[in-house]
Amino acid sequence: MPTKEITYKEVWDKLSKIDCSDKVEKKMNLSYLSWAWAWGVLMEHYPQASYLFYQGEDDVPYVKFPDGTAEVRCRVSIDNLTREMTLSVMDNRNNAIQNPSSRQVNDTKMRCLVKCLAMWGLGHFLYAGEDTPSADKEEKPITELKNVEEVKKPVKKEEPKDDKGEEWAELFVKSFLDLAKLQKTKEGMTSYYKSNTADLTTLREKFPEKKEALDGELKSIVSNLKEV
Repeated sequence: MPTKEITYKEVWDKLSKIDCSDKVEKKMNLSYLSWAWAWGVLMEHYPQASYLFYQGEDDVPYVKFPDGTAEVRCRVSIDNLTREMTLSVMDNRNNAIQNPSSRQVNDTKMRCLVKCLAMWGLGHFLYAGEDTPSADKEEKPITELKNVEEVKKPVKKEEPKDDKGEEWAELFVKSFLDLAKLQKTKEGMTSYYKSNTADLTTLREKFPEKKEALDGELKSIVSNLKEV
């Protein structure tokens, strides 16, 4: 009997109900959710999950900008589902750092992993600094919470919409192209493309014009890649 594929909603419903408020740690003037605890919780529910950090140019583990600042990019996958997140390499005042050290980059990677896990629902309510999510409030990431003691156990949570509309399509195309440009070989591009099969299929079915435009961009990128 074939195994039933999990859905984004199923993962969200499970992880978003986990109370993380007593797992927040403080360092300097920032507060963090332990990446080890967060990953451990994910493994309890989805041991098949995996994560990936993207390499920038010259094989550095971050994407560097013209002004010398940088950001890390993380992807978490559960079966055929994926979520991606980025995070700037910052100091303890949340200012972007130029020419970051390996320690600063490594710390940011772990915080980015936690931020990406929040996209699946784990600790998501803490990003709003409220006891429940709200689109009407200014969101604050868990790495910037100042009054963690005031966070209370959520009594009600809104369930995310599972549909993928125009806004999703535009964001997906932009994100996909940004990361596609980081690929260095045709083999790497093929692997990257296959890992996004589900979303690419949705894009083709719901937004064929955007899919066609994306394919055109990809052909141009692939033509400049080298063989393995």
